[in-house]
Parts: sequence; structure tokens; C-alpha cells
Amino acid sequence: MSGKTFLGHPRGLATLFMTEFFERFTYYGMRALLVLFLVAATDEANPGFGVDRETAGAIYGLYTGAVFLFSLPGGWIADRLIGQRRAVYWGGIIIAIGNFLLAVPGGAAVFYLGLATIVIGVGLLKPNISAIVGALYEGQPGARRDAGFSIFYMGINLGALIAPFIAGTIGESWNWRAGFAVAGAAMLIGALQYRMTEHYLGNAGLAPANVTDEERARSWRNVAIGGGVVVLLTALLYTGVIPVTITGLAQIFAGGMVAVGFIFFAGVLLFGGLDADEKKRVLLIALFFLCAALFWAGFEQTATTFNLFARDFTDRSWLGGMFADGEHPAAWYQSANPIFVVIFAPVFAWMWVALGRRNLDPSSPVKFGLALVLVGVGFLVMMWAAQLVVATDSKVAPTWLLLTYLLHTFGELCLSPVGLSNVTKLSPKRYVGQMMGTWFLGAAVGNALAGLIGGHVGSGEAAAMPAQFLQMCFIAGGAGLVLILGSPWLKKLAGNQQ
Repeated sequence: MSGKTFLGHPRGLATLFMTEFFERFTYYGMRALLVLFLVAATDEANPGFGVDRETAGAIYGLYTGAVFLFSLPGGWIADRLIGQRRAVYWGGIIIAIGNFLLAVPGGAAVFYLGLATIVIGVGLLKPNISAIVGALYEGQPGARRDAGFSIFYMGINLGALIAPFIAGTIGESWNWRAGFAVAGAAMLIGALQYRMTEHYLGNAGLAPANVTDEERARSWRNVAIGGGVVVLLTALLYTGVIPVTITGLAQIFAGGMVAVGFIFFAGVLLFGGLDADEKKRVLLIALFFLCAALFWAGFEQTATTFNLFARDFTDRSWLGGMFADGEHPAAWYQSANPIFVVIFAPVFAWMWVALGRRNLDPSSPVKFGLALVLVGVGFLVMMWAAQLVVATDSKVAPTWLLLTYLLHTFGELCLSPVGLSNVTKLSPKRYVGQMMGTWFLGAAVGNALAGLIGGHVGSGEAAAMPAQFLQMCFIAGGAGLVLILGSPWLKKLAGNQQ
């Protein structure tokens, strides 16, 4: 390991920080544009994909859901075949290629191929880069590891913060395809700096451990068979041999993942050889799986419903003189969440510690409940904004959207940091890895549902929006209140692991 340091930490952390910065720049820059590009007419000055909102939402849901789902095989490929280091590098190259395919003004086949390529690349890079960060701190105190991850987390949010202002502005105000190209170029820079400074990582993530040549050969065969099945199924769907719409496919995808989750939990509970306390904790993890799916289904309206609300119903005249249409890009609002995370994450971390010193730290079910309540209140704010749009037949101030993003960010800070921690803490030791997979599965379900919901909200008359937002407020907020009220009983399920 190199003797050089980065902010007092191993120099390799800088390599991973910058790689993650560029990867998140690419992901959030492209995501800020995706739905806006999909619904833009093909005959506009800046021609888009020309699909309806429902189809655009379904495409978004399939894409983002698959990104989370493919983190599971991505981690397996690294562990069994190529190692985490190579998975990160080739994942970055594949992500760049996918974004460059989106930049090609070709037909639907090229566009969908670009999305699928990005999914594979993110699946390889995302889970493994975090694992390498952890490997840098082997044998070091836990507090130092936590501090390293905090620095790494800043790279995530800085990339997400900057991307909509650069890639979003270029894509929305000039040329959608150029915006995707900028996202691809950012990832290419990230992959190249990773390769040039990789030696600072020492032996972290170098090669799969304890895998024989026979096991590796068998794993490659499994990858080839699985990949072949996916390619065949995709071809059958695309050519219409299997007749299903994109919206229908997104519904099947979301429903299938929920079914997989329930089958897994039922199998572990019935046939996993668990004792009574372990079964209680697995039941609690199953509940957290459902809560996470519901939370992300609301939270991820950011890039669908709220992105389109910013475009159609938000007064964007501030700094509008800089742009041809007199309005700043709607994509800028995609930076609100990472800005709020950067500002308030330290505040929440301090708050939980301060409450803990006084034995007032809320239990995990309460924190999950608060997260859902905050999402519900955010939708209540959007209901008021939509009512104002309908009543005045005019656009509303950006403060409505920004307040909603602030409330949803507070919800994220209640749920996301404690989610993975509780899964690892509550899981039976022999099922930790698989239980961690259910957390990603819950996020995948939530993102798929977010696309389906986002394609529906606002697709008809604007007068229907207040009722739609109120319905989401009741669903999320009601679920959160049930969790909070039931927290004394749910704490008993956790036992001494709470």
C-alpha cells in the first residue's frame, strides 16, 4: 500500500473518490435528461424520442430498477470471476459506451441497447467500488473506516450535484444527444484516472479469493448461459414474438421482483433452520424490504413526476435571459437532493448521536416510519402546488418543488443510512449476503414503481393532479404512521439486536 495519503486517509481513497464522482456525474446527468428526452417530440428544434408520458415512465422504471437489480450479479461476477478491481474498471468503460450509444441519433434499437449497456456497467461498478473502499481499511479502527466512507459518500453527492447543471443544461437547452455524450465522456475520464492511479490501491480488490479453476470455469459457463437467456428473451420481446407493451413489461418486472422477495423470505423462514429469535428478525427485515420499496417508489418521483412538473408547471424565469426560451433548464432541480444531502447529512448524524446520549434515539421502525411520513408530507406540498396551478392556470414558484425535495431528503436521511446497517445487524449470520440483496431488491422494486407512477401522474388533465398527489400522500404517510404506532411491538421482533 502506498505511503501517500488523501485527507489523512490511504491515497487509494482519492482514486475511488474520483471514480465514484465521475460515475455518479454520469448516472445523474443522464438520469436528469432521460424522461425529458423521452417525452420531447421528434419534430422539435431539439428532437427527442417522442413517446407518451406513460411509456416514458415505464422505460425509466425498467432502467433504474434493472440498475439496482444488476448490482447482485455484478457483485457475484467480481467475487467469483474477475475481482473487484477489474469489475470497477470494465464497469466504467461499459457505462461510457452505453452513454455514447444514447448519443447516437439512431433508432429505438440503438437507444435501448445503450440503456441495457449502462445497466450492465453500473451493475459491475457500483457494488464493487464500495467493497474496495472497505478493503483499504482492513485492520484499521472502525471509526477510521466510517470516516473514509463519509469522504467517499461526498464524491457521490458532488457528482450528483454538478451533473444536472452541466449535462442537464447542454442536453435540455441545446441537444439531448450531446448531453448524453457529456455523461459518457465524464465516465471515460473517471475510468482512465482509475486505471492511471490504480496502483495506489495496493492489493485491495485484486482477485477473487478461494475460487478454484474448476469453480471459475463453471461460473463462466453460468454467466454465458444466463447472458444467452437474457439476450434471447430481450430479442423475443423487442420483435413482438412475446406480445407485451413496455408498460406491461415494467409491471411484470416490478411484480416479479416482489414475488421473488416474498418467496425468498418464505423459504428462509420455513426451511432456513432458524430459531425463534432469528425468525422474528427476518420478519422485521421483510417488513423493511416492503417499506424501502414504498419509500423509493415515492422518493424516485424526482426524475419522473417532479421533473415533468418542473418543465410544465414551474416558473423558471430566474436566469432565464441566459437561454433561448427565457427559462432555465428543468433538469437543474435534479441537483436539489444532493445539495440538501451535503448540507444536512452531518446535521442528522450529529442529531442521532446527540439523541443517543440521552437515550432518545428513535428505533429503526420509527425512523422508517418518519421517512415515509416525510415523503407523504412532500406529496401534500405538491398537492397544494397542483391546486394553485389549476386555480390560476399559471406556473408556480420553484419553492414548492424545492420544499418537497427538502422533505424527501430528510426522509432519505432517516431511512437510507440505517437501512443497510439494520439488515446486516438483524440478519442471521449465514444469510447476511442474501439479506443484503433484498435491500437492493427493494430499491429495484421502488424504482420500477416510481417509473410506472410517474408515467401516470399528470398524463391526463392537470385538474387530476391534486387528487393524485393526495392519494400518494395518504399511502406513504399512512404507512409511516402505522409503522410508528406499531414500533413498540416491532422493537420486540429485533430483540437484543435493536
